[in-house]
Amino acid sequence: TSGSTGRPKGVVVTQAGLANYVASVPGRLGMAGGRYALVQGQATDLGNTVVFASLTSGGQLHILSEAAATDPAALSGLRVDFLKVVPSHLAALGAAGGLEPVLPDRSLVLGGEAAAPGWIEHLLEAAGRRGCAVFNHYGPTEATIGVATTRLQPGGVVVPVGTPVANTSLYVLDEHLAPVPAGVTGELYIAGAQVARGYLGRPGLTGERFVACPFESGRMYRTGDRARWTADGQVVFAGRVDDQVKIRGFRVEPGEVSAVLAGCRGAEQVAVVAREEAPGDVRLVGYLVAGDTDNTAELPSLVRRFAAERLPDHMVPSAWVVLDALPLTANGKLDRRALPAPDHAAAAGAGRGPSGPREEALCAAFAEVLGVPAVGVDDDFFELGGHSLLAVRLVSRIRALLDVDVQVRTLFDAPTVASLALQIGEEKTTRPALRPMRDR
Repeated sequence: TSGSTGRPKGVVVTQAGLANYVASVPGRLGMAGGRYALVQGQATDLGNTVVFASLTSGGQLHILSEAAATDPAALSGLRVDFLKVVPSHLAALGAAGGLEPVLPDRSLVLGGEAAAPGWIEHLLEAAGRRGCAVFNHYGPTEATIGVATTRLQPGGVVVPVGTPVANTSLYVLDEHLAPVPAGVTGELYIAGAQVARGYLGRPGLTGERFVACPFESGRMYRTGDRARWTADGQVVFAGRVDDQVKIRGFRVEPGEVSAVLAGCRGAEQVAVVAREEAPGDVRLVGYLVAGDTDNTAELPSLVRRFAAERLPDHMVPSAWVVLDALPLTANGKLDRRALPAPDHAAAAGAGRGPSGPREEALCAAFAEVLGVPAVGVDDDFFELGGHSLLAVRLVSRIRALLDVDVQVRTLFDAPTVASLALQIGEEKTTRPALRPMRDR
């Protein structure tokens, strides 16, 4: 699994479960032959849909490097038939270069996280012009890649998870494991051929999540997802039973992140919550109470470095707020509704300004992508709320402004305008711009 604590869990998936997936799912997604693009790393199973669909149908599998997978121009120039991608990844590519050029020619599959209905409508408009079908594909690693699909249509009020694939069952149950009526929210359970054996070397956790199924032989997997049935037999995702969220397709428990950061000296109290500041853009925000009032200004940088040394990138909060005390409810629990939103604008642009045309253009690009009025040359892109998907938009904007090819990895190594300007001085000019051509 992608792992909610930064330490992935091994899931024991059977060959029979994978065989059922391969026999059922690609056909429902319109996948046969053709050209496939793999834009995910193979540490998790998200990209296995295109891997096995291409291998079993005589297709061509194009394994993209990290640089190409985050470059709209490279992806649009590849022109593939089938693509599976996390919605937030696709949204970042679309914001950088427009959605239509990066869409595949035949089928686009969304997976890994929920998507906002408004953005889906925008996507379907672009897909309609391209003649591309758009599918939603749901399923945890514990049920062999995916167990529900649906083709998305314009005009939907909600984005459905879909209907179960062959030889699998979806149950929406209450706390007593009784089925709930259509329209009523319960917890989603999965049964059937694709349920895994459990977690490798974790019998306690396996017994907690893989339970006996009262409706058919075998076990069912407790997903922790809240869901409801629609009148036409579709399942709709309705959030989590616990605090788990998806950040760019990865499972994250904010409480687990808080527990890690609590070990940082200088931070007396730490709370991490997920905030959706823009539709479909879920970010972690860290709230800090300083143990020593003398280090309040330096505390966010200190804790960020501490987090970066111990957690993967998607689990490091993208914004930090220092408080005198964490707000509490009447019964002494953290009052999440009273936590203030981070003010990125207040933290930006306070330092020295640009010293030349290149730094001026970079400051403008940073400010545009981050959504702040101004950025100083020593402001850190990631400390102002930037993350890897916003970095995709930024390097695309820099390419358009300065005609140089900057890789996303370069931005991680040089996250300020001043340091990036020095790096750009050593970069080669970009590839020729794409232009429309007549069909031959």
